[in-house]
Amino acid sequence: MAQFFEIHPDNPQQRLIKQAVEIINKGGVIIYPTDSSYALGCQIGDKAAMDAIRQIRRLDDKHNFTLLCSDLSQVSNFTKMGNDAHRLIKKLTPGPFTFLLDATHEVPRRLQHPKKKTIGVRIPNHNVAQMLVSELGEPLLTSTLILPGETEAMNDPYEIRQILEHQVALIMSVGYLDPQLTTVIACTHEGMEIVRQGKGLAPMLEN
Repeated sequence: MAQFFEIHPDNPQQRLIKQAVEIINKGGVIIYPTDSSYALGCQIGDKAAMDAIRQIRRLDDKHNFTLLCSDLSQVSNFTKMGNDAHRLIKKLTPGPFTFLLDATHEVPRRLQHPKKKTIGVRIPNHNVAQMLVSELGEPLLTSTLILPGETEAMNDPYEIRQILEHQVALIMSVGYLDPQLTTVIACTHEGMEIVRQGKGLAPMLEN
């Protein structure tokens, strides 16, 4: 049964962050808040935990996972980021954006898009998410908490607990969230474009 942490959204309790990271490092799947919605997270190299996330969301092997990063230097370790992409990401983050970039060899092949060899990256504007990845010391493998057959992310931590407490190791609650999808921006050698408009605004890319 999942542990349930009630955590302060603005001043997260450091001891709870440390406990959450211990759970991640032991192979646990967690549910945590971001600046757009609740999300599922696990250690980047843990195949069993990643498969558990796939099972919860009923995802196929074509799903683009995302790496939750603490800053631009961490993004650059895992992606091939050109100068234009670097400037754009620096301007828009932290914030509710997911950037699709070519993956480096640091990214396990099973996390990459099977054909495009890309990976999604995020730098969230949320204290809990930021403290988690800082304490973890590496990106958190993440996926929005959208249940099979649904189009919106779950937003009520008590409902999340009721439905998923036997499928995850930890639920981190900051209360009810207004769920919105991130804006997804593809940054490739062909240029940069918005492939899904969500919460984040990028007027420099709009036609």
